[in-house]
Amino acid sequence: MGKQIGNNIYLNAPIRGETLIIYSRYPEAGKTKTRMIPALGAAGAAELQRQMSEHTLNTARQLQEKRKINLEVHFAGGNEQLMSAWLGEDLDYIAQVDGDLGDKMNSSFSRAFNTSSQRVVTIGIDCPDINVNILDRAFNLLEKQDLVLGVASDGGYYLIGLNQIIPELFQKIHWGSDRVLNQTKAIANQLNLETNYLTTLSDVDRPEDLTIWQKYQK
Repeated sequence: MGKQIGNNIYLNAPIRGETLIIYSRYPEAGKTKTRMIPALGAAGAAELQRQMSEHTLNTARQLQEKRKINLEVHFAGGNEQLMSAWLGEDLDYIAQVDGDLGDKMNSSFSRAFNTSSQRVVTIGIDCPDINVNILDRAFNLLEKQDLVLGVASDGGYYLIGLNQIIPELFQKIHWGSDRVLNQTKAIANQLNLETNYLTTLSDVDRPEDLTIWQKYQK
């Protein structure tokens, strides 16, 4: 029997492994990192998307050397062939579902728990300071914690990890606002989830954030 949370009972998935899901977008000019276009131009913003995605994948592959994880890229734009040609044929590519970010994450977690995993962590490509130690700690914490959140300095989160699907965490959230983290915390408290918070980091979303990325440029 799974753990009872609120009025629902969630069954733990079979012990088959761990999955890291990375959200990215095919780097097509004018359709990605649009808030960076005033500073970088459409082509420059797409190039930033490309570089940050590759940086994040490099970190994820380093984690694979440390622990056995399934690595998935959930993408928007392009198609599976374009993503594979860009980032490599050794990854699983899944097109993001329609809807808001909550719909996308709920679908991603549900898919992972229903197919292969006991512990699942999702990240985007906008937080270059995510490192192997942070990801490793997230998976370790999920052995005992219900929920792990990487706190973003803008009021959101750069990482979320679960050891079972909890749809309530992705409902009635004002995505893209500075209320995301506090709203998620409130839901977690209401459901009596054992939660751990990782170190606070910053996303690279706007031109003023580019200084964060500069230290990773070769």
